[in-house]
Amino acid sequence: MKILFMGTPSYAQIILEALIEKYDIIGVYTQPDKPVGRKKTLTPPPVKVLAAKYNLNIYQPHNLKSEAQTIKQLNPDFIIVAAFGMILPKEILEIAPCINLHASLLPKYRGASPIQSAILNADKFTGITAMKMDVGLDTGDILGYEYCMVGDKTAPELFEELAIKAASLTPFIIDNYHHISPLKQNNAIASYSPKITKNDGLIDFENAYSIYRKYLAFYFWPGIFTHEFKLKKISLHETTTKHTPREILQIHKDHIIVGCQQGSLKLYTIQPHSKKEMDVISYLNGKKLKVGDLI
Repeated sequence: MKILFMGTPSYAQIILEALIEKYDIIGVYTQPDKPVGRKKTLTPPPVKVLAAKYNLNIYQPHNLKSEAQTIKQLNPDFIIVAAFGMILPKEILEIAPCINLHASLLPKYRGASPIQSAILNADKFTGITAMKMDVGLDTGDILGYEYCMVGDKTAPELFEELAIKAASLTPFIIDNYHHISPLKQNNAIASYSPKITKNDGLIDFENAYSIYRKYLAFYFWPGIFTHEFKLKKISLHETTTKHTPREILQIHKDHIIVGCQQGSLKLYTIQPHSKKEMDVISYLNGKKLKVGDLI
């Protein structure tokens, strides 16, 4: 079985590794290397690192407009797509069955940020959908599902759990593809998860529970922050009482409790902009802040 794989982040890397063990991977498409960090070091995506380890053919085009002929020559039996980051044109979709491993229970959370959306909305569970791709955005027929609980997992934790489930589901879909009856998506109940921007991480201490969900969802990027500092480690204290936003309610040995318009949060570590991460007690001491002050 000849498989062409398309994916970019660690989520896709876990799926690719499972496929390498079972199939002939004739090529790997992934995003171009990108500058990372303050020094803008050119860094390969996780999928490229894995593909290079196994000496697979790697393709990193900036778009797919002129790739159809190359893919036709590779002659794949299946094209497996997982968090690739580019839309496949119709010419490629017609070459072989294209199966996308989308990190939601479609038609819920079509789009760019399904895992973060499930966390933000405090969904009880989410999952992986194996979908036969069409020209729409995550609108193709459903081939199979796996699900898991959301709980208080961070986005990286949920990404890894879903990747492991997708790595198990994908070979089953490939091996049984011609015996599966695809299920049409119900467009009437579809929802969309937009691309996350840095500004989505800005908080204002209005609602403690919403801030905590943002903390979990944006744990890797962009994080949560005020105009003065990033909140690096927090937990939810309570969700019902009313307070002056930012008011320091209690100071403990390793954390403080800060009021929100509704509810309150425990803050452990913060990072003032352009400075190193520090424990919140050191920050308070440096600013000479006490109970009743605004952080």
